Amino acid sequence: MKFGVVTFPGSNCDQDMIYILEDVLKQKVERLWHKDTDLKGADFIVLPGGFSYGDYLRSGAIAKLSPIMSSVIDHANKGGYVMGICNGFQVLTESGLLDGALLHNDSQKFICKNIELKPANNSSIITKDLSLDTTYTIPIAHGEGRFFAADDTIKKIQDKDQILFQYCDDNGNVDESINPNGSILNIAGIRNEKGNVLGMMPHPERAADATLENVDGTALFNSILNNG
Repeated sequence: MKFGVVTFPGSNCDQDMIYILEDVLKQKVERLWHKDTDLKGADFIVLPGGFSYGDYLRSGAIAKLSPIMSSVIDHANKGGYVMGICNGFQVLTESGLLDGALLHNDSQKFICKNIELKPANNSSIITKDLSLDTTYTIPIAHGEGRFFAADDTIKKIQDKDQILFQYCDDNGNVDESINPNGSILNIAGIRNEKGNVLGMMPHPERAADATLENVDGTALFNSILNNG
């Protein structure tokens, strides 16, 4: 599988993602600049975390207008894989590739810490090889990570098994008391109906290097590689 990692002005996790994919997982990676439209033959596009265009309007609202996004949207509509991490998740919702929106955390504060994550099902390329009885320690770093959608959209997301991950405690209990940002149903990540567009707020690329003494994120990447 050939990956393409997009860099927007203000992206700050693009190099982290490239390092994990290229140096740690030994995958082919293309660097994609936001002003370009050529995806360079990449099969799997990654929109990384950061603060695209400074988040001056709404997180992801300006990035969705970048030239590269027309190609990313076309790629997704043709069934190609696209994954957005943190700011990338925000770009995907702003672009209409994923349902809902990411609002300000209910604390109105930026949150940067490790959290426990639980896969909601095994119906996605990124969760297929994960254990539903295991929690994964993955960092979050966001000010606008509260997933929100209208009631009918939430029902559809549930009915179609589109929830990828939920925030949980150490024992895997999904409880409002450990919800870090106020997301509906403790949602930390979702997919589209087809399953080829993925979005999540936590950063698995920050938990995939033994130097950091946390490799829980590697399981997510290995699931993608094994099932892509």
